[in-house]
Amino acid sequence: MLEQEFPPDSLEAKVVDIIKTCYDPEIPVNIYELGLIYAVEVTPKEGEDGAAAHVIMTLTSPACPVAGSLPPEVEEKIRSVPGVTQARVEVVWEPPWTLQMMSEAAKLQLGIF
Repeated sequence: MLEQEFPPDSLEAKVVDIIKTCYDPEIPVNIYELGLIYAVEVTPKEGEDGAAAHVIMTLTSPACPVAGSLPPEVEEKIRSVPGVTQARVEVVWEPPWTLQMMSEAAKLQLGIF
């Protein structure tokens, strides 16, 4: 799971909040709590209003049925955050996702101890 902590009113925190509205349709836990988000970077655009958001994420497996639809959904939602004018989601496979990357809340919700 993402180890970064952001100030509550920061643009990064708002991006994380919107990411928490995205769910893997096969697992009733949001993708942030599942540990699928590896990094969130928000950079002000020089000479322009707004900021660019770059999110590095993975999926539960390369054969994930939503591999083609989930990253664009995340990108679209990030773009809806006020102050974000550009969003890019990068899917990576290293490190591979494991159950240990889930938050304690997600594990409890899924009955994984």
